[in-house]
Amino acid sequence: MFAPKSEYGYVPVVDGIKRKTLVFGDKTLMTEFLLAKGKTLPAHKHPEEQTGYLVAGKMILYIGGEKFTVRPGDSWVIPGGVEHRAEILEDSVAVEVFAPVREDYLPAR
Repeated sequence: MFAPKSEYGYVPVVDGIKRKTLVFGDKTLMTEFLLAKGKTLPAHKHPEEQTGYLVAGKMILYIGGEKFTVRPGDSWVIPGGVEHRAEILEDSVAVEVFAPVREDYLPAR
């Protein structure tokens, strides 16, 4: 699968946070998140493992009982079933890969 860069296809997650599924295959799915300064991604968990990379911005990421200040170039892995949340300190862009594929993130067909 190939997907050219596009400004379209973003869907709201919560106020000030939106996501776009970039590409997906049989085992993984890649997503881009746009996160607005001052917003919060509420605590949640899901069965998929989540691997991320901060492209731009700054945020505080809570994974389980740990707190991380995340800057551009930093990366993380969140095991499936572990609660996590984020506080967005600057407008940010993150790219994340989910395995197995998050069925709820697949584009409508």
